Amino acid sequence: MKLDWITPAERVSALPPYVFARLDELKARAREQGLDLIDLGMGNPDGCAPQPVIEAAIAALQNPANHGYPPFEGTASFRRAIANWYHRRYDVELDPDSEALPLLGSKEGLTHLALAYVNPGDLVLVPSPAYPAHFRGPLIAGGTIHSLILKPENDWLIDLGAIPDEVAQRAKLLYFNYPSNPTAATAPREFFKDIVAFARKHEILLVHDLCYAELAFDGYQPTSLLEIPGAKEIGVEFHTLSKTYNMAGWRVGFVVGNRHIIQGLRTLKTNLDYGIFAALQTAAETALQLPDVYLNEVQARYRRRRDFLIEGLGELGWTIPKTKATMYLWVPCTQGMSSTDFALNVLQQTGVVVTPGNAFGVAGEGYVRISLIAECDRLAEVLRRFKQSRIYYQPEALLKAEG
Repeated sequence: MKLDWITPAERVSALPPYVFARLDELKARAREQGLDLIDLGMGNPDGCAPQPVIEAAIAALQNPANHGYPPFEGTASFRRAIANWYHRRYDVELDPDSEALPLLGSKEGLTHLALAYVNPGDLVLVPSPAYPAHFRGPLIAGGTIHSLILKPENDWLIDLGAIPDEVAQRAKLLYFNYPSNPTAATAPREFFKDIVAFARKHEILLVHDLCYAELAFDGYQPTSLLEIPGAKEIGVEFHTLSKTYNMAGWRVGFVVGNRHIIQGLRTLKTNLDYGIFAALQTAAETALQLPDVYLNEVQARYRRRRDFLIEGLGELGWTIPKTKATMYLWVPCTQGMSSTDFALNVLQQTGVVVTPGNAFGVAGEGYVRISLIAECDRLAEVLRRFKQSRIYYQPEALLKAEG
């Protein structure tokens, strides 16, 4: 029996379809048709977590003390590991008792932070394109989104000077993310100084997503927001173990920064969950303490894939600059096709899954995101299928000439 009188809350009904859920439906249908899918759609690292992390988790599972409710604020030892990691990586001092909070993955924390700080009608500044949680969280909270349109000619950096003063004066939060998902853009340290000065001038809470802090190449070292003087007074920074440590399904992340902002998120979370399973927190401590040789191997793996795919796509007409960080390539669609149509065409013709750029906001239209989550032999198969199915990059000028 259909109950027409049972309707979702407006906050749910107002959300646009989540593209990754839609992609899952299309992938299931393709598999039913017998296609050998090569899924480069989600940012889901391939392979297992490092063996020391797995062994630490197994050992922790044997401890009966880990099977009860964990502390709301996370275990003290994991919070210390987070603070020690930040000091080692960025020379940033953190109080593990008040300036670090473990999360059920960074997505959970990014969304719940909006619920903790955004009232209906509050103005939130969010880049476009952006990781969906950056704008979906504020939408769920009833906030009003002001999109900061990112442009390739500006290297996908936020143009702070283009934000009208009246918008900046009204804004309560600003979400941002460098190295960036989906564009793979990076920001120089001067940009971080500028955005801190901007936020302090207009009294805006800064929310930086440093999800790809360690997936950097060719000597590039991403900047932490908290390295910038004064940033901790007005901002927080999110991190996750999903990418670097192949722990996406473990759901372990954390937020660091201003103690008062973190306390608001902690208060909300005490009413929603009990935190991360304590055995997983023990494993996460092990991950953060791994020697740099592990990190070097991860970086080398993604660098090989980046170089291989950029070269192969170049032979098919694409000119893609070498990315300095992340596990993605941001690839323009053939002119005349929407990002959704292009992604569906690629899936139907080749069995390769890519993510349409409009999933990341209106300014993502015209691009697809390709995740570097397969070894080079599978990426070679992707390129072979593209060639076989005549998936080439055709700029508008070429299309007109052919017409």
